[in-house]
Amino acid sequence: MTTITRFAPSPTGRLHVGNIRTALHNWLLARKSGGTFILRIDDTDAERSREEYVEAIRADLAWLGLAPDAEARQSARLETYEAAFAALRAAGRVYPAFETAQELDLKRKIALGRGLPPIYDRAALSLSEDEIAAKQAEGIAPHWRFRLDHAERIEWDDGVRGRQVFDAAQLSDPVVRRADGSWLYMLPSAVDDLDMGVTDVLRGEDHVSNTAVQSQIFTALIAARYPDGRTPRFAHEALLVGREGKLSKRLGSLGCDAFRERGIEPEALLALLARLGTSQPIEPIADRATLVKTFDLGTFGRAPAKFDDTELDRLNAGIVHQLDYADVAPRLPEGMDEAGWHAIRPNLATVGEAQEWWRLVTGPVETPPFAPEDAAYLEEAHTTLADLDWSGDIWRDLTAALKERTGRKGKPLFLPLRQALTGRDHGPDMGELLPLIGRERAMRRLARAAG
Repeated sequence: MTTITRFAPSPTGRLHVGNIRTALHNWLLARKSGGTFILRIDDTDAERSREEYVEAIRADLAWLGLAPDAEARQSARLETYEAAFAALRAAGRVYPAFETAQELDLKRKIALGRGLPPIYDRAALSLSEDEIAAKQAEGIAPHWRFRLDHAERIEWDDGVRGRQVFDAAQLSDPVVRRADGSWLYMLPSAVDDLDMGVTDVLRGEDHVSNTAVQSQIFTALIAARYPDGRTPRFAHEALLVGREGKLSKRLGSLGCDAFRERGIEPEALLALLARLGTSQPIEPIADRATLVKTFDLGTFGRAPAKFDDTELDRLNAGIVHQLDYADVAPRLPEGMDEAGWHAIRPNLATVGEAQEWWRLVTGPVETPPFAPEDAAYLEEAHTTLADLDWSGDIWRDLTAALKERTGRKGKPLFLPLRQALTGRDHGPDMGELLPLIGRERAMRRLARAAG
């Protein structure tokens, strides 16, 4: 059976790091078996959904390289949900309820006060047809609940959490439709999964109780409308937390824009999120085929997955150091060629830092004041450099000649030259950098440093 996964964001805001992780894991799960990854826009909430967020979700997935194989929108499938709802109603699996939000809140408080679980008491099931008609005649529109089978023991083998068991009698009958006719998440999601042949639902552990309820919705839909349908396999991964081990509101605001502004490469973000919370090592893996091949739900742990910006920065530097010139050429400073990229790449934490490092070549550079003996040494370097042939390894030839003429070696030989030529105590390999600086600029810098 072909693996079919889906990522189902609501377009009520931008994707954040938790959403990105969910999308990535579903993409990896599908790609590992050559399956299908579906982007499903859950936009049944017409009041809060925005087209700008739909476009942003698509753009973010494109930047991440997580292209879906298909896309669907719930707002285009309302007739399908109506038909499924009618089938469930005919089968007696949904029923109208008329309590207000305040009445339901009072019931929950009373139950808690008595030491009972705050589940719905099913009072609406005892209403007679005449009582229902009377309420509707008063203009009171019902919301609709799915009637759970309390006699059923809900069980499934979770891809991350193992065997899961729920007592249906300890769960509230979920509201599937509001009084205004709009849909809540539960029913449309199950209808879509059956219609689209979704085989695997991989999401956060905060959905475990939803899955317990939805498993019965799947069963009821298969019996009433989808005789060839199959309930998906479920897996619930641990949620992300911050470095301190607490749920972080900041994680809910970290999106692709924030990462791009920091100069984070998509490959670095994917390398971190692919293995965060697993027993596998987190490494700067730029090859997505490797991430796909090694993706394994069996390596996922139950402990919260700690998102660490420091680790992301480390991975980003590792990814940048692997990037070829062709990968970054449009983002590099004007005039930087492949040799320039190769020279400065080992010093970069982000590609954006190339601009600053490239100034070591183009100038101007500010040099520190030199002691008299170092100034004299740089004057000797200026004279020596004027006589050398630049067709060879000019840095090696220059330092070798100066070592012979001055007797200097080690730091006293190399550091004043680097400072005079670049204004820095450290940086790119001078053997690669000096040819890029060129004869004229190098001679001017040495003369100025010598005073």
